[in-house]
Amino acid sequence: MPDMTTITLGETSLTRIGLGTNRLTNTSANVAFVRDAVDAGIRLIDTAHTYAGGESEQAIGAAGSPDASMVATKGGYSDARPEPLRAEIDESLRRLRTDSIELYYLHKPDPHVPLEESVGVLKEYRDRGAIRHVGVSNVTRGQVERAREVVAIAAVQNHYNLAERTSDDVVDYCADHGIVFVPYFPLRTEGPPAVAEIAEGHGATPAQIAIAWLLRRSPVMLPIPGTLSLEHVKENLGAADIDLSDEEFEILR
Repeated sequence: MPDMTTITLGETSLTRIGLGTNRLTNTSANVAFVRDAVDAGIRLIDTAHTYAGGESEQAIGAAGSPDASMVATKGGYSDARPEPLRAEIDESLRRLRTDSIELYYLHKPDPHVPLEESVGVLKEYRDRGAIRHVGVSNVTRGQVERAREVVAIAAVQNHYNLAERTSDDVVDYCADHGIVFVPYFPLRTEGPPAVAEIAEGHGATPAQIAIAWLLRRSPVMLPIPGTLSLEHVKENLGAADIDLSDEEFEILR
């Protein structure tokens, strides 16, 4: 049975449920929300250069980054050539108000640029300390293997949930190699009908069951459900306390 509560990324111990911030705008209320989410137990805050037109990174930067939490961001979504990618990393550093980004992903491989070339830019920044850990997103198993030939890969972020299982082989590859797998849109679908029945049996919400299944699915899983509600943050964190039976896990699987 995997540890349902914590996971180690690099040398940092993280709560196994993070926070997605693709809708986070730079308002005083949202800055306070980020701080409250960390106080509630969130240890991985996930953003990207593109999120909310850059306001997501700005709000997180304004909130500050407590020592207990890790901020991850991404670049190269529409253009992963070296120069545009460098410009995005530099802008993310300014928005986040930091000299070093804890975890930086290539947002997705660019079909017009060799993957090794894009990942090589992240290695440059890692080698000089402006990025601590490198990740890749929206990738196949083969692309993870290619990226690892260039630089150590600490995390992979793909679309994955109870219904979207295309990355099953990537999840298993990450588990075999000690790479954290970060599923985005972990709650985008309701999953099979059994979710509601299992949730009722545990006195939980269907969303909590969906997260609990992900945590049970692999010891390297760290879902990042997105929300702007502190109530939902606390609900999501509560999923780590749900112990699905073997039968329940297989029914959902």
